[in-house]
Amino acid sequence: MSPGLLDWLSRRTGPVGAVPWTAPTASAPITRAVRTPGSKSATNRALVLAALADGPSLIGGALDSRDTSLMLDGLRTLGVETDVERHPRYDTLDRLRITPPPAFTGGGDVDCGLAGTVMRFVPPVAGLAAGTTRFHGDRAAESRPLEPLLRALGSLGVRIDPTLGLPFSLTSDGTLHGGQVEIDSSASSQFVSGLLMIGARCESGLTIRHVGAPVPSRPHLSMTLTMLQDRGVDAAETQPDVWRVEPGAVGAMDEWIEPDLTNLATFMAAVGITGGHAVFAWPDASTQPGEQILAALQAFGITAAYRHGASGAESTVAVSADRIVGADIDLHDVSELTCTAAALAAVATGPSRIRGVAHIRGHETDRLAALEEGLSGLGCAVAQTDDGLTIEPRRLRGGLFRTHADHRLAHAAALVGLVTHGVVLDDVACTSKTMPDFVALWEGMLS
Repeated sequence: MSPGLLDWLSRRTGPVGAVPWTAPTASAPITRAVRTPGSKSATNRALVLAALADGPSLIGGALDSRDTSLMLDGLRTLGVETDVERHPRYDTLDRLRITPPPAFTGGGDVDCGLAGTVMRFVPPVAGLAAGTTRFHGDRAAESRPLEPLLRALGSLGVRIDPTLGLPFSLTSDGTLHGGQVEIDSSASSQFVSGLLMIGARCESGLTIRHVGAPVPSRPHLSMTLTMLQDRGVDAAETQPDVWRVEPGAVGAMDEWIEPDLTNLATFMAAVGITGGHAVFAWPDASTQPGEQILAALQAFGITAAYRHGASGAESTVAVSADRIVGADIDLHDVSELTCTAAALAAVATGPSRIRGVAHIRGHETDRLAALEEGLSGLGCAVAQTDDGLTIEPRRLRGGLFRTHADHRLAHAAALVGLVTHGVVLDDVACTSKTMPDFVALWEGMLS
């Protein structure tokens, strides 16, 4: 293993000690754009698919964060080899080389931390490993939904012991015969994505049928299907809420991970909140729900004008706003934007309602309860509904904002802090989950 990867993997992957931080207030409209790191969702899917592939893959632009470090550690526990190579064209950038094992190995321990992608993507891969693999995570992760996925894996022949949630042990003979499985993915689309990615490695392929309330964050299922198809896998949604993956090889593939657009949306919102103007790089085509992200910002009065790059130039989005307005918005498909949207609603000129996000009560924390608590503590009138929040802007004041170890809550508090003196986050270190350099990027945007 190269020194570069050793340095990466030696970074703390356990819970980081709480680091209080006073969110800086903007003294002028923000006019500086930033470049955010690679997409966590794309990075961890790429890592899993590379581990399942028929040969080594090179992954450039991978997010360097706690979640991706935990994913790499989990895959290494199953016998996957990882290394860092220099990019042949860009000397300053590294690429990860992922080499699948001849056969996955059981018998190890996987730390899921608080990462939904690790606790939901690695167990299906462990079903292809002979032996017992033990899974554990942060205390807060033990309450995150997992049972439907583990029941589905049980129906495919693996044994789960002793509980259908973290911590648990998974025992397999190393073979998944596949066939058809039913699963209730109303709590997380990641249940379906985790099964989709191992479908081609099942002897008879895999048909997945969702039974239950609508699946949230469906664009992430499209991301999973696209990444499978890019690797030559015959995978598709054959009818509503039914997916079929044919058996076959997962082709090795070199790729570059695009920037995380959900993280980027927080910085775009910062420009809008301060009445600024900035031009952000934006991918020409994306597996992320880019159009929905821009539409959500526009609902709050932020102009986000996309411009396609001509003659090799990169595409951009110009962001500006005169004021933030209230919105009635359904974020069911892009629920990761809820915390950013709530912050915008807290500083808007009128009331807002956020709908379609009941499932985020089971994310890193109960995000609806945490937003109600945090924004109410700063003077905003916030109430939970059955599937979201109502937010009535009031005169805001400084105070302590509890992040509950949740990076998205930290982003919301930082946004409100741009226009409210004295907003203190009890822990900004939780942003290391998807953006270890968040503080430097945020403060640099204001300089």
